[in-house]
Amino acid sequence: MKIVFATNNPHKLDEIRKITEDKIEILSLADINCFEEIPETGTTLEENALMKAQFIKDKFGFDCFADDTGLEVDALDGAPGVYSSRYAGESCNPQDNMEKMLRELHGEENRKARFRTVIALLLKDEQHFFEGEIGGEIICEKRGTAGFGYDPIFLPDGYDKTFAELGNDEKNRISHRAIATQKLVDFLLRN
Repeated sequence: MKIVFATNNPHKLDEIRKITEDKIEILSLADINCFEEIPETGTTLEENALMKAQFIKDKFGFDCFADDTGLEVDALDGAPGVYSSRYAGESCNPQDNMEKMLRELHGEENRKARFRTVIALLLKDEQHFFEGEIGGEIICEKRGTAGFGYDPIFLPDGYDKTFAELGNDEKNRISHRAIATQKLVDFLLRN
């Protein structure tokens, strides 16, 4: 089976391809000659995921899926959530985002957080949603070099290493994206 993953994020594409290896062939936007920036203006993870998938379906006609992921921190009332990738501003980078979060949580005892991924699938003119979540906490300093985004400061529940210290193989087995993707794969293999 082949399906398009509507993302311009090479890290997410690589992660999903590793998770679905030998099960489903994941086509990138480049594989379908889409080089446009896909709008992402929703106020929820579900809205953004569906918006991205719908853009590809409408413009190219392919069955496809898209995801949106947010880091939700209890002490920040669930922020940055849907705005995780631009937490420190529109032209920020992951370092800027982590530094802002560490500043805002300085001295905070409640550092509980969770990563949440929502995948929207458009298949045979039907919408389907799959969600994955992993709890953890934001540590006080960056540790590790693997992964991307907030991985160096996110310590998943039950582990003594951050996502960035666990390495991609281990992270890809336990992450929020892995949980949502496994639900997607199970659904696709049944349909």
